Amino acid sequence: MVTVERLARYVRSKNAGPFWVTLEIFTDNDAAYQQIKDSPNLTKAAVAGLFGVEPALVKQFYLDDLRVVKYSYPRPRPSGHRAENDMHSGQQYIRLAEVEV
Repeated sequence: MVTVERLARYVRSKNAGPFWVTLEIFTDNDAAYQQIKDSPNLTKAAVAGLFGVEPALVKQFYLDDLRVVKYSYPRPRPSGHRAENDMHSGQQYIRLAEVEV
């Protein structure tokens, strides 16, 4: 199997406000986009398991024209909280990039 990082042009994570994290997978072609979109390892439930959140709280978006898959989930602590270890959520994408598709 191939990983998300091998199929994607770009994988990133970022703040979506102080209470949410957004993950994005950008692809260059329709085949890679469809493979990521159809993967059983990239369902809302699977992504929830990767990040330790309830599946019902994960939002999933398919931007077909741009060939981008997005996920958003609530942060365990608000951005800037004294116990927060990734204030900008810039390191969260790594777990998603390593998922086998």
